[in-house]
Amino acid sequence: MCGIVGLFLKDQSLAPKLGTMLTDMLITMTDRGPDSAGIAIYGDGTSKAAKLTVQSANPDRDFSGLAEDLGQALATSVTQSVNDTHCVLHLPADQFEAARAVLSEIRPSIRIMSRGETLEIYKEVGLPKEVATRFNLSSMSGTHGIGHTRMATESAVTTMGAHPFNTGSDQCLVHNGSLSNHNSLRRKLRREGVTIQTQNDTEVGAAYLTWKMMNGADLGEALKSSLDDLDGFFTFVVGTKDGFGVVRDPIACKPAVMAETDQYVAFGSEYRALVNLPGIEQARVWEPEPATVYFWSHNNSPTTHERAA
Repeated sequence: MCGIVGLFLKDQSLAPKLGTMLTDMLITMTDRGPDSAGIAIYGDGTSKAAKLTVQSANPDRDFSGLAEDLGQALATSVTQSVNDTHCVLHLPADQFEAARAVLSEIRPSIRIMSRGETLEIYKEVGLPKEVATRFNLSSMSGTHGIGHTRMATESAVTTMGAHPFNTGSDQCLVHNGSLSNHNSLRRKLRREGVTIQTQNDTEVGAAYLTWKMMNGADLGEALKSSLDDLDGFFTFVVGTKDGFGVVRDPIACKPAVMAETDQYVAFGSEYRALVNLPGIEQARVWEPEPATVYFWSHNNSPTTHERAA
């Protein structure tokens, strides 16, 4: 029993309030997942540098001089901004894989949380309110974001086991449920060159979508394929640089509710996660259908949904 929240802004005047709204939604889901919490924020993408968000259990040691050391090793410009146990490194996007290799040498205790042009992921063990406070999540702005409160069932309560999971540039996933074929699929995806860092079944779900999109699918198509290829019970909420998607398995035993206004699309495991959103009284509120893909994009048509055959 985990808690999921998501918010996709149509009205960009709300961008400065994204963190505040998502934080309130996240904390409301505390009783569904008190073990750990995390949030993914998509910024406006105006910076020329891409972002590599990393985490350390000893940030004073690991983050001291990190940008300088990494930049020297890569022979490129790197800057950093530290936020508690996380640090966002700003560097050229074509240096991501090289940076991963260098970090394993110069700071082996650092762990990568996310990479992308706009994406930042912050997650830690602890109550959602504590996690939100330590990262000052309510001050963050952006175009869309997703969050998760975890009650662990498939793996240990650790920072790496917390959601969201990022397995491809600017792509991340949160999940309520359990995948039964994650071990065999993990082996297959690793053979295909997809990086998977943990034994968590949710990371396999994220990696599956990354793999599908690496092979030409858009997010909506990847989500539709997941209904055939993933076994188990699941509700997924997924973010990409430009989009936000939702899918539930054909049985749809995990709770979910959505709301849409002219200003936003919101997702919550329960309606109480949405009650403080602006204009919620006038929103169209519905329960997502089983085996149906819902997808919104800033670049294409504002709403898309398709029921799988």
